[in-house]
Amino acid sequence: MGADREGGARRTPARAVAYVACGVVLLSGCASMPDHGDLRGVESTPRQDAQVRVFAVPPSEDASPPQIVQGFLEALTSDDPNYETAKQYLTDAARKSWKPQRTTTVLANAPGLEVDWAANKEDSDTFAFLLTGSRVATVDAEQSYAPASGNYSQQVRLKRERKTGQWRIDRLPQGVVLGQSDFQRNYMSVNKYYLASNTASGTSAQLAAVADPVYVRQRVDPTTQVVRSLLDGPTRWLDPVVRSSFPTGTRLKDDVASLTPDDHNKLTVPLNDKAARVGLAKCNEMAAQLLFTLQDLAPAVDEIELQAGGAELCALDADAATAVATRGPARSPEYLYFLDGEHRVVRIRSGSKTAGAEPVPGPLGEGTHTLRSVAVSRDERSAAGVSRDGGELYVARLEPGAALGEPVLTSAGKTEDDRLTTPSWDQQGNLWVADRDPAHARLLLLQAGKGEPLEVAVPALDGRIKSVRVAADGVRIALIVEKDGERSLLVGRIDLDEKVGERSTVTVRELHNGAPDLEDVTTVSWCGDDQLVVVGRAKGGVLQLRYAQVDGSTPKGPAPDALTGVKEIAASEDERLPLVAYSDDGIVRLPSGAQWQTVVKEGSAPVYPG
Repeated sequence: MGADREGGARRTPARAVAYVACGVVLLSGCASMPDHGDLRGVESTPRQDAQVRVFAVPPSEDASPPQIVQGFLEALTSDDPNYETAKQYLTDAARKSWKPQRTTTVLANAPGLEVDWAANKEDSDTFAFLLTGSRVATVDAEQSYAPASGNYSQQVRLKRERKTGQWRIDRLPQGVVLGQSDFQRNYMSVNKYYLASNTASGTSAQLAAVADPVYVRQRVDPTTQVVRSLLDGPTRWLDPVVRSSFPTGTRLKDDVASLTPDDHNKLTVPLNDKAARVGLAKCNEMAAQLLFTLQDLAPAVDEIELQAGGAELCALDADAATAVATRGPARSPEYLYFLDGEHRVVRIRSGSKTAGAEPVPGPLGEGTHTLRSVAVSRDERSAAGVSRDGGELYVARLEPGAALGEPVLTSAGKTEDDRLTTPSWDQQGNLWVADRDPAHARLLLLQAGKGEPLEVAVPALDGRIKSVRVAADGVRIALIVEKDGERSLLVGRIDLDEKVGERSTVTVRELHNGAPDLEDVTTVSWCGDDQLVVVGRAKGGVLQLRYAQVDGSTPKGPAPDALTGVKEIAASEDERLPLVAYSDDGIVRLPSGAQWQTVVKEGSAPVYPG
């Protein structure tokens, strides 16, 4: 039925073959055979097919203790919405206490099964096993993914029931445990969307929609799962910096079991009375959150209608949602920027197939001060450049006749590698940069790219920041941090604390590893609402180019084509634009469906705005 085979308990022959009829998979052995439709043998782990459903089989009569545990583990990998079949392997007491939704433990392979000799005494009516394996990740009750490591060992105890003489599980760990390949087959990552609250008051910037990735069972009505999850509110990690426009206590109407778009991809969502009195503006924000959340599911949702109290509250389509809030960058980048062979800032049209690079207007394109790196504001009106020796940071307008002025920041580091990182702009026009001076290493924020730098607290930082990239939403930040010669990708949450009459304080909190399987990360860029593109090296491996999700999981789908000698990578959160890199071949780009193409031979430090 599709659990991992490597390292796990042997599967009974009765579960080794499945049959497909009318898009439903039944496992042979204890299930009734289909009486009509096309009948054919298929692999026990079905292909990724949205029309295929996998169902477990109940325990067979007089099943032995190993068969009971094996059947239970198989049932955990099925598409049974409420694990009703898995519960048939439990005693009445265990059935009442077991909470499968509490947590999902992901192991490298299917759980191993070992006899727990220490627990098996002379009592012939009880028997215990240990489920064992190597942890890969956990998914908590909020459906939030977190990488994990170390050994897994949990006891499962069985008891022979007096009335029937049948073995059943009467003690087991809470939640679900399964192997990594079954997790990848059964679960999918979906972004819920909330609205950024972590912005300075008085700004005129449009609301930013922030992705909050969760994992749901992909063939168990994912649309309804995700809507319920969205209404439950953001995950604990993201909650301090976002808000939901749904009033507290808003849920689906009690009689709603499932949500399905109509033939025109319109989804009607009936809510309880908590939402009955919202105004039109607030309702549009609620509908925009739902649209952003559901647009990547299949079937896609193009329009939302919200109902409460027996009446329509509002309706919003995808085009109107973009006027309510921005998902990703507020505007698609007009240009790609990089340094030419003379170390001045030049640009070409985003997505352009020809080089035709031109110096940017203003002093950073004139070459009077040679640079080693550059960052362009998201509105493409200003740019920040780090001097070639890494010691000085300049900010200038991208317009003819603009003045360069004095550096806005200077590092006292003794070597180039101990001075300033490449800067990064957030959506509010603030400039982020790290000073790598070992004597005074710090993360700095220049509000509006000028003035006295604000030192950003990073309480959990263990190492020295080598690279800084702020997400378009302005509430998440990616850092490459070096410790003991190893560089890791850490993702943190930006907390802003405004105090009346005082300077704001900014803190990066709850850092977690965004690429736990890489031990040496050299460069990174945001390339989507919840995704980064990373260049790094796995233990004992070669340098590789790959995608990583912000929660530390690995996205499905192929990695970018390999690229020799890649030194820097640039991507846009507008996923329609190609990846760009600085490699041994100069500045190169990777258009969709094509191979890497050379843009210019002489150039370095490519960046999209941000």
